[in-house]
Amino acid sequence: MDSMLRIEDLESGYGPMQVLWKPSLIVNKGSITSLLGPNGVGKSTLLYTVLGSVEPWSGKIFYEDEEITHFPTHKKVDLGISLVPEGKHLFGGMTVHENLIMGAYRKEATKNISESLDLVYSLFPILKERNKQQAGTLSGGQQQMVTIARALMSKPKLIMLDEPSQGLAPKLVGEVFETVEKLQTEVGLTILLVEQNAEASLDAANYVYIMHEGQIKAEGSPEKIKGSSDIREAYLGI
Repeated sequence: MDSMLRIEDLESGYGPMQVLWKPSLIVNKGSITSLLGPNGVGKSTLLYTVLGSVEPWSGKIFYEDEEITHFPTHKKVDLGISLVPEGKHLFGGMTVHENLIMGAYRKEATKNISESLDLVYSLFPILKERNKQQAGTLSGGQQQMVTIARALMSKPKLIMLDEPSQGLAPKLVGEVFETVEKLQTEVGLTILLVEQNAEASLDAANYVYIMHEGQIKAEGSPEKIKGSSDIREAYLGI
């Protein structure tokens, strides 16, 4: 398999506080790779370090076999890396359509706005119906769809999702994961998914890493992780 993203012995943190203690992981092209573990173990910090909004202290980050460890965030975005942060970072007073257009700020993306909108509206028909509605008036699940759809407008190759199901009702969690799977199968994206919802995440993933206290403690196929009661009890609580 070709790797899209490769992380080697990454260390980073905030001020003097170290959060990542040399995790290494590989995200293969076209795969959904899940990073699981309880809250506060460094999963989000890993995404922000990959993106460059948290500066890596040591270790290496490769994207499509090019080392990008210390590239500025905007350059990483230009290469096709996109992060969907936790929570709904929408412009509530703007319409769905306006929020989506805000996502197409890369040069390459502005050329293809109508094509990207077609793609987004085919994936999320409800957003097409509501494209003139203010984003702040949508349901939580629909706002999450807008957040993911807006990231797609930048025409990424690798999309990193930080807790996309957080705060959603169980039925909506299923919809979000269906969407994530569509991004893989219909759009051909590579996905790195950070989640606390272990069960839904295991069902969607091709490969799983388990993080605890800033380190990778276990990895393997979803079947392997599901089949290991030790791993599930120690790190996932399921």
